Amino acid sequence: MKGNRAVLYLRLSKEDVDKVRKGDDSASIKNQRLLLTDYALAHGFKVTNVYSDDDESGLYDDRPGFEKMMTDAKLDAFDLIIAKTQSRFSRNMQHIEKYLHHDLPNLGIRFIGVVDGVDTDNEENKKSRQINGLVNEWYCEDLSKNIRSALKAKMKNGQFLGSSCPYGYKKDPEDHNHLIIDDHAAKVVRRIYELYLAGYGKARIGSILSSDGILIPTLYKRNVLGENYWNGRALDTTKNWSYQTIHTILNNETYIGNLIQNKINTVSYKDKKKKRLPRKNWIIVKNTHEPIIEPEVFQMVQNLQKTRTRSVRCTEENSIFSGMIYCADCKHSMSRKYARRGEKGFVGYICKTYKTQGKQFCESHSIDIEALKEAVLYSLKEQAKSILKPQDIKELKEMEVYDESKSDYEPQIAAIQKRIAKLEKFKKKTYDSYMEELLSKKEYAAYISEYNGQIKELQLQQSAVQNKAELEKGLHNPYDAWAEAFKDYINVTELTRDMVLGLLDRVEVNSDGSITIFYKFQNPG
Repeated sequence: MKGNRAVLYLRLSKEDVDKVRKGDDSASIKNQRLLLTDYALAHGFKVTNVYSDDDESGLYDDRPGFEKMMTDAKLDAFDLIIAKTQSRFSRNMQHIEKYLHHDLPNLGIRFIGVVDGVDTDNEENKKSRQINGLVNEWYCEDLSKNIRSALKAKMKNGQFLGSSCPYGYKKDPEDHNHLIIDDHAAKVVRRIYELYLAGYGKARIGSILSSDGILIPTLYKRNVLGENYWNGRALDTTKNWSYQTIHTILNNETYIGNLIQNKINTVSYKDKKKKRLPRKNWIIVKNTHEPIIEPEVFQMVQNLQKTRTRSVRCTEENSIFSGMIYCADCKHSMSRKYARRGEKGFVGYICKTYKTQGKQFCESHSIDIEALKEAVLYSLKEQAKSILKPQDIKELKEMEVYDESKSDYEPQIAAIQKRIAKLEKFKKKTYDSYMEELLSKKEYAAYISEYNGQIKELQLQQSAVQNKAELEKGLHNPYDAWAEAFKDYINVTELTRDMVLGLLDRVEVNSDGSITIFYKFQNPG
């Protein structure tokens, strides 16, 4: 015989909130609780817990209260779920079949809808439950269409419908669908445009703003404007202005007085997944609010971005050392350096840490591309010429096999594996925090994505080190590999990407502009 341990499930949806505000409080959480408690007492059920979801749609099953209830159901915490109606439990026909007709019966749990007479112990009303499920889902579909139609009409009328305004604007106190300028943030936006037109790159502009202590948009909205704002593209620990933030601001037409909406839409009324719409589907209304940036200035920035992009793509030299140039001090990759004036475009490399964080973290380690090419080519030819020395050939071919460097790889691999294990441990702790409801679902996803990215990078490093170890292990004579690698480059006059990939492991640039070259095959002499 089934027990009498009962739980109450309460849900208030967005459409119900509107009803309550109009005076019809029959759907309120408070009244639902009173109704269900009276029912439980009248039927001899013992209420052991109450699960509640406020302002949550019945189309989805990722409601906090609902998820907790289903988790407890699997732990045999109760025997019966009581809700006001089946639609309070779910308005999704797929979920009705999954939970009411499969999962709960398999767990021995009964469901009762007090008002509509739903009772999963009664097989005779199964068809009516399914019909009600379809009707409830159709209601949501029609409601979704009506809401979308109404929202699009408002968008076309130039009304701002976003929950948070673009950085530089705030909602008009007299009309929340109208944008007005936020003077403090607007000054930062104008400065970003001025710096870009003055020749500063997007990453460098971000570094300047960070150094000046200017809050990033997310923190500004939270700490200054008091908004409950969350940026899904960044972790909460982010405090520095990023390249992407600067790029977004430099390409946002909102700053010239145009309102652009309907850029993103949900896949369907039953799915929270969103997709970015093509520009032809955007709703753009011009001159709806006061501009921060003059249209002429905005267009100059757009044209300048295209010019800089073309110069990067069309400059052949910038690809020769791509992925090979590193700072000798901070060991981070070097960034490309461009001429601020004239038409030279790409001119060399500069430390990425220095470029994005400033001189307090590292020096510039600047080097011109021509000087770099000349130094690498000279070193390569010197390596190749040494092959021709008879005394070197005789001595090297008589050398015994040694593998001192092989031992260097073992601690490298061990260190990488230790870091990977530590990140995996962090992932486990993050999951535990999520299960304990210390982190939201969005926060959990953001942290896991960050950890997975770091782990993937470490795995690539481990693979590279292991490949080197295997390569050295297979060398019977260090001279053979060295000579084979360099013999074709004795009289070369021009450096190519193939040469760099085939011979160089990495190039480190020192603070004085000199370089240290690490060849895949070092001269044994």
